[in-house]
Amino acid sequence: MTQHAASVHASHAVGASTGVGAAAASAREDRHAEYKALMRKWWFGAAVAVPTMTLSYPWLVPGLRDVFPRGSEQLWWLWVVMGVASLAVIVYSGNQFFTGAWEALKHRTANMHTLIAIGTGTAWLYSTVALLLPGLFPSAEMTDVYYDVTVVVTALVVLGMAMEVRARGRTSEAIEKLIGLQPKTARVIRHGAELEIPVDEVVVGDVVVVRPGSKIPVDGVVVEGASTVDESMITGESMPVAKATGDEIIGATMNTTGSLRFRATKVGADTALATIIKMVGDAQASKVPIQRIVDVVSGYFTPAVVILSIAGFVIWYDFGPAPAFMYATIVAVTTLIIACPCALGMATPMSLTTGVGLAATHGILIRSGDALQAAKKLDTIVLDKTGTITKGRPALTDVVALGAFTEDELLRLAASAERGSEHPLGQAVVAGALAKGLRLTVAMGFEATTGGGIAATIDGRSVRIGNERFMQDSGIDLGGAPGPWVVLAEDGKTPMYVGI
Repeated sequence: MTQHAASVHASHAVGASTGVGAAAASAREDRHAEYKALMRKWWFGAAVAVPTMTLSYPWLVPGLRDVFPRGSEQLWWLWVVMGVASLAVIVYSGNQFFTGAWEALKHRTANMHTLIAIGTGTAWLYSTVALLLPGLFPSAEMTDVYYDVTVVVTALVVLGMAMEVRARGRTSEAIEKLIGLQPKTARVIRHGAELEIPVDEVVVGDVVVVRPGSKIPVDGVVVEGASTVDESMITGESMPVAKATGDEIIGATMNTTGSLRFRATKVGADTALATIIKMVGDAQASKVPIQRIVDVVSGYFTPAVVILSIAGFVIWYDFGPAPAFMYATIVAVTTLIIACPCALGMATPMSLTTGVGLAATHGILIRSGDALQAAKKLDTIVLDKTGTITKGRPALTDVVALGAFTEDELLRLAASAERGSEHPLGQAVVAGALAKGLRLTVAMGFEATTGGGIAATIDGRSVRIGNERFMQDSGIDLGGAPGPWVVLAEDGKTPMYVGI
């Protein structure tokens, strides 16, 4: 049989335990319950806030100024109903602010909950006093109620908290996807028998059997067999790595061709995958430097607002017009109400959780919040790969035909043989042939050699495809002089030789 050597080139990519999964599932359920509870509080607050905002100043709304004229008994009763409704919002939707403020007070500190509780609580108390005891105030304008401030601020802050919980839940999907990479069971050799057991029951020293096309359950060292393993989920490299006796393998990676037996060296929380999961979780829980600054500012801001409120009261009481006490009270209350925050304590954690989770879904793992904030200063990125960034999967780039075959005929025969292969390079060849509209035929006598290549019979011709050593072992002469594939290989492409 006359054999012709040719080359097909393809460019390639550059690039936990079950207990962890149970913990993630429990955390997901807790987040979902917390989100639903906050949304119920938000909808209740919003349902009260909309009519409250409209009816707090009916003389500004056409059609209502005649129904509820200023100073009328109808308006007074309307505000009474609003006061009761806003109190219900405080008790139901805003109770966490008051409990949080009380906990902070017991530790002699102040936080955002303190300021929100003071602002909304003061607005409600002032409005209620103005409604029930209007004679204490020097003018009718000062008896206007601010129940709208109470319900709107409460509803908006609760909505922000719900958005943060939801953002944290979305980012945690990245961790759950990582957990999903690990198989649920493993086949181990115990007492001379092959048993299938849950992966969390594998112990260090167990001999684990991995069949072709199966995921590797835990980290270990190969003791028998040879295969190629897809380690892209760890290394980013799309090309499978040949594994033989003595080589280390990583849990959750994919065994592609041969059968392996390996001795488990790391299980449970010690595996590489579990370490990655923990790193992503720690990054989500960590605080960026600016967030720590916000916490510090909050600790000073709240007492400062209270001090300013007291100072305003004292100044107006000593130097203000009569009735000095009421004017001073109004100034103090106004200071507390306008200082109530809506977003200061929520913008940074929402940005952190969203950023870390979105990066993880794109394969970028952020070690900590400090690293995320420092990333804005990057102006140079150094990669320890081949010097190129690719799509993460091989693609056919060049076909060089030697001898009597055309490029299309060579590609058609090679792709027909590779249709039975699961190797990424083989799949790239098949995709390239189909993109050209070539009609493939059925391969007969398909055989694969781990780390070498494949052999098959196509249309009565014997076809071999693989690396240079495989071709030499098959007795195919590639020629003494360097072929065109040498130049392509220097460009970072992977040559596949075809012998027909």
